[in-house]
Amino acid sequence: MVTLGSWDYGIIVVFFALTLGIGLYVSKSSGKSSEDFFLSGRSMPWWLLGMSMVATTFSTDTPNLVTDIVRTNGVSGNWVWWAFLLTGLLTVFIYAKLWRKSNVSTDLEFYELRYGGAAAKFLRGFRAVYLGVVFNVITMAAVTLAAIKIGGVMLGLEPWQTVVSAGLVTVIFSAVGGFKGVVYTDFVLFFVAMAGAVGAAYYSINLPEVGGIGALLSNKVVQTKLDIIPDLSDTGSLVPLLIIPLAVQWWSSWYPGAEPGGGGYIAQRMLSAKDERHAIGATFFFNIMHYAVRPWPWILVALASLVVFPDLDSIKEAFPIVSDDKLGHDLAYSAMLTKLPTGLLGLVLASLVAAYMSTISTQLNWGSSYIVYDFYKQRINPTASEKQLVRVGRYATVGLMVLSALLALALQNALQLFELLLVFGAGTGLIFILRWFWWRINAWSEITAMFVSGGLSLLFKLTPLGLYLFDQKIGILPDWSEYVLVVLITTLAWLVVTYATPPEKETVLFNFYRKINPGGPGWKKVVEKGKRNGIHFEPTTGWSVPKGLLAMFLGSIFIYASLFAVGYCIYGKWLWASILTLCSLIAGAALLLLWNKVKESIG
Repeated sequence: MVTLGSWDYGIIVVFFALTLGIGLYVSKSSGKSSEDFFLSGRSMPWWLLGMSMVATTFSTDTPNLVTDIVRTNGVSGNWVWWAFLLTGLLTVFIYAKLWRKSNVSTDLEFYELRYGGAAAKFLRGFRAVYLGVVFNVITMAAVTLAAIKIGGVMLGLEPWQTVVSAGLVTVIFSAVGGFKGVVYTDFVLFFVAMAGAVGAAYYSINLPEVGGIGALLSNKVVQTKLDIIPDLSDTGSLVPLLIIPLAVQWWSSWYPGAEPGGGGYIAQRMLSAKDERHAIGATFFFNIMHYAVRPWPWILVALASLVVFPDLDSIKEAFPIVSDDKLGHDLAYSAMLTKLPTGLLGLVLASLVAAYMSTISTQLNWGSSYIVYDFYKQRINPTASEKQLVRVGRYATVGLMVLSALLALALQNALQLFELLLVFGAGTGLIFILRWFWWRINAWSEITAMFVSGGLSLLFKLTPLGLYLFDQKIGILPDWSEYVLVVLITTLAWLVVTYATPPEKETVLFNFYRKINPGGPGWKKVVEKGKRNGIHFEPTTGWSVPKGLLAMFLGSIFIYASLFAVGYCIYGKWLWASILTLCSLIAGAALLLLWNKVKESIG
């Protein structure tokens, strides 16, 4: 446990006051209508939305998760989330403009734009509860679990004390300020969070026990964790750490913040943008900051923790107050922060609170938008006034906070939850990518994928097919095969159902194409039939997807090369750093030239 000085308390108090002040300041305008409360009147600029996305995906569990990954699987273990850059750039260059053109209030409203009938209504209502409540509560619980561990290690707080103190301010400004309050505070929270992360990394590697960057990198334990690419000769680690994420995971799994084709709170921000260009600019800015700029401060703290706390026993010895059910490698990040001096300690604590608040406030506003638009208004009170919708949104915000706090008290490990969420959405991603461009996909395709993926995930996690007992594997399948099997079986199941069930009604397909105008060979049959029936479609000036895929490829090289160039600079490998920097510059220049050719086709 650490002792806070007057500077620490001062920084934290000012931070809380500023955050609450912003929420209260925008509360009046946010409460005018449900669109203001959940989308800020669709008037947000790209830079503010991009900052908000970055702040949201930096939560208290993120550095804990990265620390767990590095300590367990090394730096290369981060490919489990680095691979989602491909998903993000697919959203940037192909789907961002489509979402903004749809003009829906939530991404779930898309279901009744793309599909029709009772199946579409069921899908929208069910996923409002499934994602807005169940998935959302689990995600927020993971974030709150990280806050519990930080509070326990650094301040000696009981779990319930952390939950109450961390959640109270967040739920107040989220319920009062709405989406505008979330985005405005995210702008402040981002800078506070980044300053704290960089400060913690710099101080951690210069601790006497660590001895500076040179001593850290020459430490025998740390050297085994430094590889950015897994050992190509070790198939036991190469397959799960690199091949599965890059070959299968990025396009096949639905995961909050990295949904194939866009979705969730990322879609909410695209829908709130001023126009299509602002939606694209926001998502591209987010991917640059999230992958190329932010990871290394967390990684450095994780590597330093291997020197100071080489195993779980050393963490337990240093912090006996932590209960056994909360002990894990992710706790090492919090343990390292106890070494910080007064002043920096206050900044880092404020940064962690900022990370917590930015993520939770977004999840609360996004989840309550599902409850309001896609469940309450659709199923309970279709004639609800705007004031009623805002009021229900505020009640839902409080309710989601309470549920997530209760679940957090029962959880143990952030990495376990991350892996469970990955498998739970496995196999559904391909539908989210193709449904915009292939007319034959229908509501039953998505319903099938959702239930088959969820059922298989429970089968592998809760039966002897993949069960662990007291940390000993007793199942018959290797870990990495579970994910692949879920993807394969789920994909086959929804494809069979797609062809076994009737397509959507022609009027639904005609209306969708006329509004979105996605183009491509997947809609050729529908367009030709519509023209024969005298339906007018706006002409397409060339299909934008091929250029979008090329932009995605160039953007991936640009960001990955930047990420790894920074890493090799830290490692002192200047030749590799120079080569990767050059690759990044060339890819960035090529991407800029390509963008200048295609931007005129964007509204």
